[in-house]
Amino acid sequence: MRPPETRPGDTIALVAPAGPVPADLVEKALPVLRGWGVEVRVGDCVRAAPSGYLSASDEERAAEFTQAWLDPAVTCVLAARGGYGSQRMLDLVDWSALGAAGPKTFAGSSDVTALHRAVNVHLGLETLFSAMPATTLFDAVAAEHLRSSLFEPDAVRTISSSTSSPLVPGTATGTIIGGNLALLAAGLGTPEQGSARDAIVLLEDVTENVYRIDRMLTQLLRSGWLDGVRGFVLGSWESCGDTEPIRSLMLDRLGSFGVPMVWEFGFGHVPASPTIPLGAQATLDADAGTLQVLP
Repeated sequence: MRPPETRPGDTIALVAPAGPVPADLVEKALPVLRGWGVEVRVGDCVRAAPSGYLSASDEERAAEFTQAWLDPAVTCVLAARGGYGSQRMLDLVDWSALGAAGPKTFAGSSDVTALHRAVNVHLGLETLFSAMPATTLFDAVAAEHLRSSLFEPDAVRTISSSTSSPLVPGTATGTIIGGNLALLAAGLGTPEQGSARDAIVLLEDVTENVYRIDRMLTQLLRSGWLDGVRGFVLGSWESCGDTEPIRSLMLDRLGSFGVPMVWEFGFGHVPASPTIPLGAQATLDADAGTLQVLP
């Protein structure tokens, strides 16, 4: 199910489901968000003083997320940043209560991949894999694509990349799933993970050596998670070293599926990253470098 569009006067709740949030980046992002004509409610965990690698305790982060979702004034729950920790709070969320509260938009990326899978599976909702406000990557282009995806989703149904190239040519239609490779591999065996059957899979990561990327891909392969996949959209591999070995690795580990696969689609831990709807049906054209989201 596709959540309702965001409208002027709506409320966006900013939450911190993972790592601590830099206060200066929050303050820089708030005028941008408010410039969209919405109210912005900043969660307590977003404002919490940094302590270790989590923004707050698991219970506090789960409560912040839950309270934001249950607030009838909130139409979009937006992760301020990633880091680590989203997985740790999933079992503390009352998904039945969230389902009863009705559909809302959830957006974020990186470690938040774990929450995307949970919202997709438990609530049956599309979500937005997007740049996050309290990061240096929330630039004007990324912010505008997120705004358009929230307020004018029909205007951004065609997502294209000027940097992409086909590793395996062709077109395919399926459900968009995936996100951060490390979180997908770490989620295997959990209730939210599901499978990639009949899906177009997004994959990206940051600060991972090529052998670690190989290990995570191999785990997805050996687990059977990728059985029945229809296509691959490969994003950024920022700070992962020379990308040519990664490109070769993708062909080696994923090329045997014989499904369309596009390289360097421009999403992930890079500037100007587009917002991509997870759970939506779309057609991938690897040759043209486009992802067409279907009605």
